[in-house]
Amino acid sequence: MITKDKVVSLTYTLRDARGEIYEHSDLPISYLHGSGRELFDKIEAALEGRSVGDSVGVDLAPDEGFGDYDPALVFTDDIANVPPEYQRLGAEVEAENDKGESLRFIVTDIQDGRLTVDGNHPLAGQTVHFDVTVRAVRDATDEELRLGHPTPVAS
Repeated sequence: MITKDKVVSLTYTLRDARGEIYEHSDLPISYLHGSGRELFDKIEAALEGRSVGDSVGVDLAPDEGFGDYDPALVFTDDIANVPPEYQRLGAEVEAENDKGESLRFIVTDIQDGRLTVDGNHPLAGQTVHFDVTVRAVRDATDEELRLGHPTPVAS
């Protein structure tokens, strides 16, 4: 049963606000339950007390998931001011703000000699839906408890 300090492996499907699959994983990912680090709080809460084979569906509003859409994170400039390697739709640009935080921007539009980048997560401002299935549950090792996350298990 899933309780604090258990390592949980799960598979999931993430759907956007239109119900379309945004991300899907059949390869189990693992997290340390109760660490508050690796899963959205609402999903972790929904998994509490569940067992291997159980599935849960969880809706996350923007404030519970990927945040509100922030128009201040959208910038447009003349394409001539942008290095050639970023002059394509979908290109990712890493930038640092004045606080030294690293931000990732994606080129979302190129028109009329202008290029637009967006620093919002693609799901920002959307209520999303996760379908999660528990694949394995085990006790965390002392090292995992110290680190606050699962470590690869030697085979």
